[in-house]
Amino acid sequence: MQNLPTTLPAWLSLLEQRHFKEIDMGLDRVAAVKNRMGIQFSCPVIMVAGTNGKGSTCAMLEAILMQAGYRVGLYSKPHFLDFNERARINGENVVDAEFIAAFDRVEAARDDVSLTYFEFTTLAICDLLAKAPLDVVILEVGLGGRLDAVNVIDADVSVVTSIDIDHTDYLGDTREKIGFEKAGIFRPGRTAICGDPVPPQSLIDHATSIGADLWLFGRDFNYNGDKQQWNYGGRNQRRNSLGYPSLRGANQLLNAAAVLAALESLKDVLPVGAQEVRTGLVMVDLPGRFQVMPGRPVVVLDVAHNPHAAATLAQNMDNMGFHAYTYAVFGSMLDKDIDGVIAQLKGKIDHWCVTDLPLARAATASQLEQRLLDAGVVPDTERSVQTFQNPEEAYHYAMSKAGENDRIVVFGSFLTVAGVMRARRSAMHT
Repeated sequence: MQNLPTTLPAWLSLLEQRHFKEIDMGLDRVAAVKNRMGIQFSCPVIMVAGTNGKGSTCAMLEAILMQAGYRVGLYSKPHFLDFNERARINGENVVDAEFIAAFDRVEAARDDVSLTYFEFTTLAICDLLAKAPLDVVILEVGLGGRLDAVNVIDADVSVVTSIDIDHTDYLGDTREKIGFEKAGIFRPGRTAICGDPVPPQSLIDHATSIGADLWLFGRDFNYNGDKQQWNYGGRNQRRNSLGYPSLRGANQLLNAAAVLAALESLKDVLPVGAQEVRTGLVMVDLPGRFQVMPGRPVVVLDVAHNPHAAATLAQNMDNMGFHAYTYAVFGSMLDKDIDGVIAQLKGKIDHWCVTDLPLARAATASQLEQRLLDAGVVPDTERSVQTFQNPEEAYHYAMSKAGENDRIVVFGSFLTVAGVMRARRSAMHT
């Protein structure tokens, strides 16, 4: 066997170069290596898929279960600044040495099986979480569900948050097709939760055909509330007088209701008290989801990269109160519905700072500029469109132009938000 890397950056660099496809749908190769490694969980596993809301749902589950005193493992993705963000045990990122040991184990087991970066790292993280003394594990699906590498694990509870149009090259171009792919994480006889208020029939049909215990929003669980507090009602459990999640945004109660449905389904094995739910919802923290940074001008970080998420971002911006001018730092992958995103936000933004991103499948800044012009964004004395080579440059320009009563909204790809996070981090250390 060749000499294996001895540092995490070296390992990640090797994995990025190895497999000829960045995304290679199918579970056969991953399942073969998983079986060789004997990866098995001795605690309940909650799996979360969905077009939007996956990260928020995982973060709320983690926060509440940790408040209840459980040892919680979490696999989430992608990361912003450090790969270590992808695996957490009890709220702490897994350290380099544990990743390296897990990567070594995958490498020893895979033999001649070629794995993508995502498949390899998923197996490594599942293995290290399976080996840790945990009470519950939360796994976030990457793309779709049915053919995503995470789906080689059989979850005890599967949650689908929302279904909308995204990743059409891989998942199909209708909600019905995409709903079927998301429903692929459901298992016979086990809890399957859908938090989308209008679930595609394909998802319902698949759950029924395999004999999953399907919980639908509006039928099996629901919420109501006013501006001060909200209440959850499930099949056999009510939670009253709850505070709003600390995560901002219009859809967070839908996500929180699905979280409480998942916890209700597990109440016999992982009981959680009312105060632990309240505290967990208040304590939850998730970077890059309508994250309003302290200081002036106001800076908002949001990974909205499809029309559904952009519509939610627009609604959240409307709820922020008056700002004289709004600057946007925007970068996107080329395969996204860029025109659909722009349509949701063009009336909310005065100055667009569009940026290249460090990935071959990203849209260039000049392509984004042309999409804005085509959408009717006409530069004049009150509006502008500027192009930049990276998110850091775009952000610094916006900061130099924005007054203290203005706001800067950073959105689009995770790479856009990560670039601005890096710029802000380096500014703090200079």
